[in-house]
Amino acid sequence: MSEIALPRVITEPLGGSPLSLLAQRGEAPAGWYEPLPRSRDDWATRVRAIAAEGLAGRNLGALAGALRASGVAGARVARVIREGGVVVTTGQQPGLFGGPVYTWSKALAALALADALERATGVPVAPIFWAATDDADALEASETVVAVVGGAERLVATIDAPAGTPMCAAPLGDVSELFARLAASAGSATHHEVLDAARAAYRRDATVGGAYVGLLEAVLNPIGVAVLDAGDARVRELVSPIGESALRRAESVAGALARRAVEIRAAGFEPQVEEADRLSLVFEWKDGVKTRVPIGASAPRAARSLSPNVLLRPVVERALLPTVGYVAGPGELAYFAQVAPVADALEAARPLAVPRWSGTILEPRVERALERLGLTLDDVRDASRAERILAERAIPVEARAVIELARSQAAALGERLAALAGSAGPIDERVAAGHARRAQWLAGRLERRILAGVKRREEESMRLLGTVRGSLWPLGRRQERTLNLLPLLARYGPSLLERMRAAAGVWASALVDR
Repeated sequence: MSEIALPRVITEPLGGSPLSLLAQRGEAPAGWYEPLPRSRDDWATRVRAIAAEGLAGRNLGALAGALRASGVAGARVARVIREGGVVVTTGQQPGLFGGPVYTWSKALAALALADALERATGVPVAPIFWAATDDADALEASETVVAVVGGAERLVATIDAPAGTPMCAAPLGDVSELFARLAASAGSATHHEVLDAARAAYRRDATVGGAYVGLLEAVLNPIGVAVLDAGDARVRELVSPIGESALRRAESVAGALARRAVEIRAAGFEPQVEEADRLSLVFEWKDGVKTRVPIGASAPRAARSLSPNVLLRPVVERALLPTVGYVAGPGELAYFAQVAPVADALEAARPLAVPRWSGTILEPRVERALERLGLTLDDVRDASRAERILAERAIPVEARAVIELARSQAAALGERLAALAGSAGPIDERVAAGHARRAQWLAGRLERRILAGVKRREEESMRLLGTVRGSLWPLGRRQERTLNLLPLLARYGPSLLERMRAAAGVWASALVDR
């Protein structure tokens, strides 16, 4: 049996909003972000200072049960606790069947950065994925996208839970039909273990958050990444004192955020998170639903009933864990500009956001399709551009001659009309210009009609292009932000994760050793 060719993993720019790009370049005004260490020595200083806080011994052990860490991941976490080490974190709210590629890219980037820091400092470093199952975004949790022949297909689950229900409490229901479509998109998969893990996690009696955590644990623990279930009661118990502090200081926090919003807009950007008027950054859980606590309200008496919103969550995480850095996506980098004033108002440590590794997976079959079509990766970023290239190449010589004739006749007519117009001419300049534009439009319309006819005739090439874009730009969006990774893992197995880890390792080494 011949060995299966593996995909190429191509590192690419992270992208994002203007504010996110400003953060990635390190050009944000002083005070907006915790500064990124600039050298190996700077990283070592930060690692040792955070290790000295003793959070590993105090809190990591208390999170047992909420922190899913078996096998390789468990050994790394145990060593951090035993020797007083630190962690690198990242995270994401639930997505159906694990969500898009970037869920896994973030985890592998955290792993790569933890490896690089441990090599550079000798201090034990464990990567932890913060699974935000306390999030109530049912829309994001309910869907994913798979690549199919000719394009991409969206899979959407029905989450039957009241608005505001955290995903750790939302029933998953029956997703067996969606799972069958996910498995079918894997084709002739040879690594069934990942699909088996997904089937076991996404069972009918699971919650949305529980299924997500179960899948993450099955895939990430063996390569060394622990998974923290943020919706677990033990996490909320540790969070409650910080939530109470945020409620007591809600006015100060709101003022600090308002001032930062003014600064961000004055610099020509927009805040990533618009804060609701007179609402704190704390949610209260009651009867299975969470709601924002108004500013001025007293803290609820029930233990384990508070959780942070998106701007408070990084501060909470840094207060609970010995986090040397949070591996952040483009949207997170943008809102971290608003996290610093929250930390300052609470007199808490500022968390450090590290721009994550970003990459595209180029499967051999997709690469062969590109070669067959004679297109490059840049060509297929824009569907209409790629279609036009293919159609123009397929235009018969006679049709191309007709297009050129129409263009030249339109140009000649425009020149003659311009000659007739003028002070002594028989027609007005505006009339001449209007007829010239009409002639050019008709020539362009004829060209578009011919190209459309060629596209219809080139059905096989267009279907092949759809397959390529379904893998690289599904539904017109970047692969890592849209496409589900499980079918690729089913085709290529752990070797794909190793290739992604290697690419992220180059990124991490450059970050630490610069």
